[in-house]
Amino acid sequence: MKGIILAGGKGTRLSPITDVVSKQLLPVYNSPMIHYPIGTLMQMGVREILVISTPRDLPQYSELLGDGSKIGVEFTYIEQHSPGGLPQAFLLGEEFIGEERIVLILGDNIFHSENLSDILLDANERHSGATIFGIEVPNPEVFGIAQIGDEGEILRIVEKPQEWIGDTAVTGLYIYDSDVVGIAKELVPSARGELEISELNQIYLDQGRLSLLNLGKEVSWMDTGTFEGLFKASEYVRKMHNKEEVIDSYLNVLAKRLSFIDSI
Repeated sequence: MKGIILAGGKGTRLSPITDVVSKQLLPVYNSPMIHYPIGTLMQMGVREILVISTPRDLPQYSELLGDGSKIGVEFTYIEQHSPGGLPQAFLLGEEFIGEERIVLILGDNIFHSENLSDILLDANERHSGATIFGIEVPNPEVFGIAQIGDEGEILRIVEKPQEWIGDTAVTGLYIYDSDVVGIAKELVPSARGELEISELNQIYLDQGRLSLLNLGKEVSWMDTGTFEGLFKASEYVRKMHNKEEVIDSYLNVLAKRLSFIDSI
């Protein structure tokens, strides 16, 4: 399975600090933000990773990460000239994806759990269709929410619902089979002019090929795309660091080899 990290966009929610630097290059405590999604992909067994970002920022990612040989992965880089929604990643990465399954992770999403590797590898065993990852949130009105039926099945996915349909948010981690490229090509931009990931997931759901893996309370999920989220994530990592607890993430998997931090 191959992986895509979407690290483009303008980062307007973090302006002015993102006016001259990509959001995913900002520090989360003592590591660049992008290190964390890389770690998540590696824990899923992914070794071929496509990084998508803007023409302005892509050279910085290339300089930071290189070709990946130091850490046993292979990085590929593609420019995204203008934001077109999350499914645009599959259009830009069509040649990279080929006939392989693909996992997409947003560059500002951080996942942590003592047994995160086991959870992710279990998801990796699914060989067809699509898998999304859900987690309960206190403010469902600001997320894409999966409405769950009485028997645990997904009924529908609604982006930022204005009325209560549940509290299971769809996180920024997705697994798809290679059919995702063809499905993405059929999508029509929404009113805001972008392709919508919720619509793509709904198509898989309508086909009976969408699974939801609920991460539960044992997994911490952090969206670092806001000032509050960035601060909370940095504080979370700092506390783990100071307690000398092992962070099951890029920090633990790779940091010592790359000298990103002195110790965990």
